Amino acid sequence: MGSFDFVTFFFFAVAIIVFMQLRGVLGKRTGHEKPRNERPEALHRDDTRADHDADSNVVTLPQRDNKRDDSKKYAAIDDYADIGSDLNKGLRAIFDKDPQFTPKQFVEGARMAYDMIVTSFADGNRKELKNLLSRDVYESYATAINERESRGEVVKFNFVGVEKANIVQAEVQNRVANVTVRLVSQIISATFNKDGEIIEGDEEDIAEVIDVWTFSRDLKSRDPNWRLVASEPDA
Repeated sequence: MGSFDFVTFFFFAVAIIVFMQLRGVLGKRTGHEKPRNERPEALHRDDTRADHDADSNVVTLPQRDNKRDDSKKYAAIDDYADIGSDLNKGLRAIFDKDPQFTPKQFVEGARMAYDMIVTSFADGNRKELKNLLSRDVYESYATAINERESRGEVVKFNFVGVEKANIVQAEVQNRVANVTVRLVSQIISATFNKDGEIIEGDEEDIAEVIDVWTFSRDLKSRDPNWRLVASEPDA
């Protein structure tokens, strides 16, 4: 019996200690607290305030982050072309359809394409040209190669490099993007007739050539390649 009373007293003492600890942590009501049903109303009144504490932060912080992302959306384009210019607007239009597009990467690709095209044309490499040119441009280049070969002419060609390459125009028409690039290059080129005589160019001197080329791509197509659709010398 005494043992039972001791155990009962022990658990009663533990219960009192636990109650006092919870009261210290949670506090006690004084009778001046706001009723619980007032708190949602207060939050509802303040949920449009930008400087609200914890609850508004959950909503407004992502909005501020999104705005910051939007300001950087066209950063690569704005660094390349003046904001508000026709070129900037054209580049932005392409980017909106193709988020992977950047002017600098495009120019690097245009440099490589220029090297491949002029070298392939000099070598008479129709297969390579067919992959890089539109149908109309390819037919024009192929015709020139055929005529050259029919006359027995041979081109000795050495591509030195592209000195400058700048996008001068960009636009989107329906689903097709067109980008025009002005290229300043250095080449060594000489054309020999069937008797081995130079009839055009020089086999030693470096010549500066300025071309304006327009590349095109269907933005809805799975084919990521740009093709040359127009070329002309720049005076």
